[in-house]
Amino acid sequence: MKKTNYKNDYPKLYKNINGQHLEMDTEEYVATIARWELNDIEVLEQKAKAEAKATAKAALLTQLGITAEQAKLLLS
Repeated sequence: MKKTNYKNDYPKLYKNINGQHLEMDTEEYVATIARWELNDIEVLEQKAKAEAKATAKAALLTQLGITAEQAKLLLS
């Protein structure tokens, strides 16, 4: 996943209040960018956990000398 530079990509952010299109003030802007960056970090962490789990599963199957299909049969 390519890291997004939100401050460069979105130098200004706008909000809609009662149909009016207003530019966010500095505090809102910083908080919004920070929230987006935290969301990106969470997504990367979830992907890393899923990849680690898949790697561990594959290593265990290799160690046991069975395929994923055979493991499913054993567990059914």
